[in-house]
Amino acid sequence: MWSTFLVTDEEGRTVGPAAAGTVGGAAPGAAQGAGGLANLMSGRSTFGGNKRRRTTSTGHAMSEAQEGKIKLAFFVAIVGVVLTVLGVGTEFWVELSPPKSFYNNQTCLTAHYGLWKGCTKTLWVADIDPERESCGPAELPGESNCTYFKFFTTGENAVMFQKTTRKNLNVTAAMLALFSLFLMVMGAICITMSLSKEILFFLKPASVCFILSGVLVLLSLMVFHQSVLALLASDHTVPLHHELSWSVSCIGCAGAVLIVGGLLFLLLALPYSPWQRCLPQKDGSS
Repeated sequence: MWSTFLVTDEEGRTVGPAAAGTVGGAAPGAAQGAGGLANLMSGRSTFGGNKRRRTTSTGHAMSEAQEGKIKLAFFVAIVGVVLTVLGVGTEFWVELSPPKSFYNNQTCLTAHYGLWKGCTKTLWVADIDPERESCGPAELPGESNCTYFKFFTTGENAVMFQKTTRKNLNVTAAMLALFSLFLMVMGAICITMSLSKEILFFLKPASVCFILSGVLVLLSLMVFHQSVLALLASDHTVPLHHELSWSVSCIGCAGAVLIVGGLLFLLLALPYSPWQRCLPQKDGSS
């Protein structure tokens, strides 16, 4: 005597009948039951809860290995973005220091500035390293006074130690840094869409965005250095010692990391592996 039962999916819909047979024999409805189970496994939901892999524009599904490589390259790019934001947002690009005995006083004056504002700081000469001839470094405790530059509002140049800045160079450096940040955001959006939609095509514009942003960051650094040299050459009344500070180190590392991240995305976007092309595998028999 045969008994039948119905196979239903997770939403309660009937997929197909199945039959229970006796030991040693196959049930007549086994084929239908197997077909219904296959339909259920290929539906929107599965018993294991794993979704089907979407296919890319080339018809190939993005494998878990590819997704892991993309996430790793994205992490590299994010490190570059964080370093860029840290460097652009701080004012320790360059330090200007006259000789510590220039004012013949117990205190001396040092200055440091970045893309947006400059700070002057009064330090005690007794706190400075005896072997150091100039006032500083700016990390020593002292009274600090910071003001934002007026390059972007009234167009006025800043004056530090009787030396005048070259606002055209400063504004150019700041605009290059801002445009690089915009490209980083666009690249991050492309990578997010590539991971969510599982489409490898978005890796190409992302690689272009990150490579260009790294180049612009380095160009901003070069233009800023030229502005510092122009500042020092504007007046020679007060002798100054200048040195690039830790914000510049962040910017330089950020530019290199962003370019590396963009190149990684470009390699992942290729339809073939460059390592297999350059180093073809030999047959085991040979």
